[in-house]
Amino acid sequence: MQFDSFTFLVFFALVLAIYNAIAAWSARKWFLLLASYIFYAAWNAPFLLLLIASTTLDWWIAQRIDAATETRQRKGWIVATLLVNLSVLGYFKYSRFLLDNFAALLGTLGVHYVPAKLDIVLPIGISFYTFHSLSYCLDIYRGKFAPTRSWRDYALYVGFFPQLVAGPIVRFTQMRAQIEIPRRSTAAGLGLGLTLLVLGLFEKIVLADSIFAPVADALFNKPQAAGSALAWSGTFAFTGQIFCDFAGYSSCALGAALALGFTLPINFRNPYAAIGFSDFWRRWHISLSSWLRDYLYIGLGGNRHGAWRMYLNLMLTMLIGGLWHGAAWTFVVWGGLHGIYLCIERAIREQLAPARWQQNAIVRFGYGLLTLFGVMLAWIWFRASDFSSAWLIQSKLFDVSTLRAGIIASGSDQRIAVVTLLALVVVHWLFRERDIKQLFTRMHPLLLGLLLAIMLSMVVLSPGENHAFIYFQF
Repeated sequence: MQFDSFTFLVFFALVLAIYNAIAAWSARKWFLLLASYIFYAAWNAPFLLLLIASTTLDWWIAQRIDAATETRQRKGWIVATLLVNLSVLGYFKYSRFLLDNFAALLGTLGVHYVPAKLDIVLPIGISFYTFHSLSYCLDIYRGKFAPTRSWRDYALYVGFFPQLVAGPIVRFTQMRAQIEIPRRSTAAGLGLGLTLLVLGLFEKIVLADSIFAPVADALFNKPQAAGSALAWSGTFAFTGQIFCDFAGYSSCALGAALALGFTLPINFRNPYAAIGFSDFWRRWHISLSSWLRDYLYIGLGGNRHGAWRMYLNLMLTMLIGGLWHGAAWTFVVWGGLHGIYLCIERAIREQLAPARWQQNAIVRFGYGLLTLFGVMLAWIWFRASDFSSAWLIQSKLFDVSTLRAGIIASGSDQRIAVVTLLALVVVHWLFRERDIKQLFTRMHPLLLGLLLAIMLSMVVLSPGENHAFIYFQF
C-alpha cells in the first residue's frame, strides 16, 4: 500500500476515524498496531510473520540485556541480536550479491562456478525496521534507558505504519513518551498533517514521477544512446527525482503521524543548499546519517584514535552506508565517493580552520555549488545499473563537442526537468535555515490555502506514470 494510492487514502481515513472514536488509550494503541500490521500485510502478508518474529525476539533480548548482571552476559546478548538481525538482513538482501561475487572470484582463479538461482523476495522495509531494532538493543546495552516491559508498545514503536517501510529511522527515545502518554488528533495536528500529506503527494506524483522520472529514465535506461545534453539533463532530473521521491515519502509519513497526534523527526532540511559535504549529510536522510554516526562511526572509534583512524572510520561508515542502500558495487562506489568527499573536506578544514575567507558569502555560495555538483556526480553511481553505464554517463558529461547541438535539439521535457531542478535548488537556498513544518506554520492562511489548492489540482491532473517509492527497494 503506497501513500500515493487511492487505497491508502481510504485506509487512512478509516484509521483516523476509528482511532479518534476509541476512548481508551490502551485500546487505541492496540488498534494502531493492528492498522500498522494491515498496512504492512497489504503488500505481502507472509512477511508480516517475519516482522512480528523479529520484533518479539528483539523485545525479549532487550529484557535479557537489561537483566544481565555481568558484562560477559550483556555482551553475549548484544552479539546475539546483532548476529540474528544482520543474518536475516544479509540472507534476504545480500545472498545473491555474495554468491555472484564468489562466482566471479572463482572465475579469476580459473574455476567455473554457476551459483544456484535464488528467488528471494526482499521484505519491504526490512532495512528500516532492522535499524530500529538494533538501535533499541544497542541503547539498552549502553545503559541509556530501561527497556519497555510492554510488547505492544515496543511493537508499535517498530511497526508504526507511517514510518515502517521507508523511515524516518526513529529512535525509541523519540517515540517512548508519545506511545506511553495518551494522545489523540488535534485540529492543529490535523491541519499541518494533511498539509504535509498534500505536499508529499505533490513532490512524489507531480515532481518526481511526472517531471523528473521520464528524463532520468531516458538517460539511465539507454546510456549508450545519450549525448552530452541528455547526460546533463538526465543527471539533473535524477537529482530532482531522488529528492522529491524520498522527501515526498517523508512528508507523507510526518503528515500521517501528525494527524494521529505523533511527531516524527524531520528527515530532510533543504539538502541542495548544503555548504560542504558534512553539511549535506546533516540535511539529507537525517535519521540514517545520524544512525550511522552514532552506532557505526562512533562504534568504530570515531575520531578518538588519531587522524588516520578517523579517516578510515569515515570511509568505512560511508562504504557500509552505501551498501545498506543496495546489494551492488555501484552503491559502494556512491558511498565511497561521499567518503572521499568528507575526508578531503575535513583535511582541508583542519588546515584552514582559522581562515576568514570561509565566512565570505561568495566563497560559501561557490562551495555550495561545488557540493551540489559532487552530489550529482555521485547520484550517477547510485542510479546506474552497472559500472560501465555509470562511467559512460559520467564521461558524456564532459563531452563538450556535442553539448551545444544537444541543447538546441533537446525536448521540452528535458528543459522543464532542468528548470524545475534549478527552481528546487533556489527554494532550498531561500529556506535554508527553516524546515518545512516551520514554513507552513508561519504562512498566512490564505496563501497556504491557495498553495494547497494549486498542489492538489496538479496532483489530480498529473498525467505521469505512477512509480513505486525508490526507497522501498532498500
